Amino acid sequence: MTDEIAAKPELYVVFLGGDPAPGRMGEDHEVVTVVASDVKTARAKARAKWTGVSKGHVDAVRVLKVIDGYEIVLQRSELEDVSELDMTYEPADPDENP
Repeated sequence: MTDEIAAKPELYVVFLGGDPAPGRMGEDHEVVTVVASDVKTARAKARAKWTGVSKGHVDAVRVLKVIDGYEIVLQRSELEDVSELDMTYEPADPDENP
């Protein structure tokens, strides 16, 4: 951990994009989270997480401080990074308003 992050760590969600993979018409996209002390550092750390076939770029960055009334508090941990991804497809309810 760098002193820069230790000074004021914040959680960022970053929307990455990259050139289309061969045979695709649109860009590839990926959403990643990073801990950084500023947007510039968050962008660099997020690009390092890009897994696409071409060089990735940053489309958008958001610092997460409060979500649905819950404050985001970061605490240093010795635990390993773990992310569970739920890929269950859930179609829109036709009776629900957009």
